[in-house]
Amino acid sequence: MSEAKRRSYTAAFKVKIGLEAIRGVKTINEIGQEYGVHPAQVGQWKREIQEQAQSLFEKKRGPKAHAGPGDTERLYSEIGRLKVELDWLKKKSGLSL
Repeated sequence: MSEAKRRSYTAAFKVKIGLEAIRGVKTINEIGQEYGVHPAQVGQWKREIQEQAQSLFEKKRGPKAHAGPGDTERLYSEIGRLKVELDWLKKKSGLSL
């Protein structure tokens, strides 16, 4: 018995086939036959593109990540340092507010 080697497809190839299936100009069977891919595989790639299309636009303008506990501690220490510097400058310049 000969072992059949599994075919692996590039991401670009999968996208090309999936988008062609989404356009609907040809049937999934025609696309599969044209590119030598099983129609079930074409349908799966089409479904994956449709499910993940929303995530393309969510990443661009989503809510900003909130500062974690480490960030707030760092910011408070920076505020303290700046306050000390400001007080020192006021003392040196002779200004009293």
